[in-house]
Amino acid sequence: MDRGNHYETAFAEYLHWHRICHVAVDESRRSYLGEQSIKSLDFIVYSSDGTGLLVDVKGRRFPGGTAERPRRVWESWSTREDIIGLQQWSSVFGPRHVGLLVFMYHLQEHCPPLAGDEDLWTWHDRRYVLRAVSVADYARCMRVRSPRWDTVCLATTDMARLARPFYHFLGKRTADAVLNA
Repeated sequence: MDRGNHYETAFAEYLHWHRICHVAVDESRRSYLGEQSIKSLDFIVYSSDGTGLLVDVKGRRFPGGTAERPRRVWESWSTREDIIGLQQWSSVFGPRHVGLLVFMYHLQEHCPPLAGDEDLWTWHDRRYVLRAVSVADYARCMRVRSPRWDTVCLATTDMARLARPFYHFLGKRTADAVLNA
């Protein structure tokens, strides 16, 4: 976890507030699988049904652009290295663990009204929406965004189909507690 990153810090506070069992990963040093370097994940979160969530937080703004020309697109880009790293961690931890990209959307002042089922979080006067996609689903549907930067993304329709509020992955007991907080 990068404490200088407000998205990751807000996510950590979300987990604390809801008393969700988790470990924040120290990203200051790269990890290794044998001789191979592997990108660190941000959090290991345990759901009420015993599933481990291997989380990489992706901070984005919604809407993007400016107040005069907003881009009302739920950006879903990531680096290919992020996807490969989460896949590797999922393999190491085993079948009771799910690699998860958690998109923390910082809602801008000119944000339109949202649907009622969103996972909303306010921290330090910033509003966020938490949406998550399993790395397996993401990898199956991703497409190249920028060959130069080696970034990938989901088509808008795939993001809408695959993304769920983060609480959806927490198991019923924890999800109910989040929704009733």
